[in-house]
Amino acid sequence: MPHESHPSIAGLRRRLARITGEAEPRAETAGRLASGHADFDAALGGGLATERVHEFFAADALDASSAAAFVALLALRLPGPAPLVWLRTTDAGRRGGQLYAPGIAELGGDPDRLLLIEAPDPKLLLACANDAIRCAGSAAVIVESWGKFPLLDLTAGRRLALGARDAGTTLLMLRLNAVPSASVAETRWSVAAAPSRELEAHAPGAPAFDLELLRWRGGAAGGRWQMEWNHDEQVFGPNAGEAALSGAVLPLAARRAALPHGAAAA
Repeated sequence: MPHESHPSIAGLRRRLARITGEAEPRAETAGRLASGHADFDAALGGGLATERVHEFFAADALDASSAAAFVALLALRLPGPAPLVWLRTTDAGRRGGQLYAPGIAELGGDPDRLLLIEAPDPKLLLACANDAIRCAGSAAVIVESWGKFPLLDLTAGRRLALGARDAGTTLLMLRLNAVPSASVAETRWSVAAAPSRELEAHAPGAPAFDLELLRWRGGAAGGRWQMEWNHDEQVFGPNAGEAALSGAVLPLAARRAALPHGAAAA
C-alpha cells in the first residue's frame, strides 16, 4: 500500500500513469457498483452509480472506523487492477488511525491497489481531489476528512461531481465526525457498526455494518440495511440481525442526537 505524505499535483498524475500504463482518460462507461447484498443493490437499481459522488458519514465519532472500513471494502469491489486513490488530511490520519495493509488482505482485499496520500490541510486535500478524479487510470477516489470542511461548499462539490462524471471516476467522500449539509452528491449515507454473528467457540464474526440512506437524488431516501462482509467471496451479504433492526442496534433517534455532539468536538 504505497503512501505519500506531501503530494504534488503533477507527481500524482505521473504516479497514476506509471501504475496503470494509461496516458489518456478512460472512455465513459456508466455502470453500477454492486455490494453483493441483493436487497441493497436492487433498491438502488443495481448498486451505487459509478462516475458519481457518494457521501458516507459516520453515524457518530465512535463509528469512524466502521465507516472507513465499509468504504474501503466497497471500493475494493471495483473490478480490475486499477488503483484506488485514498486522499486524507494528516489530521484525519492522526484522529482516525492508519490503514492496516495486512488487515485489508485478511478481509480479502488487495492492499496494493490502495494509493494513500496525506495532505497537510483541507485546502490541499480539495486540490488533490480535483486533480485525482481527472487522472487517467484510477478505479475510484476516496476523500477522507475529519470534522467541518467549509471549503467543500456547493461550488466545490459541483466541480468534483463534474470532474468525476467527465473522467468516468467514482468519488467516495468519507466524512468523519461531521454533520451532513447541502451537497450535490448522488447519495448520502450514515454508516455505523452492527452486531456481528458469533462464530464457533465464541469467535468474533465477520465485520457488520448498519447503513441508512439519508439522501438519494434518483429516488426516495430512508432505506436501512444491515450487512456483513464475506471475505471468501468478497461481497456484502445480509446480517443476522437485519430482520430485527429495532433490537440490538442503537435507535436512529439516539444516533442523530449524538451526531452533532460528536461533530462539535472536531
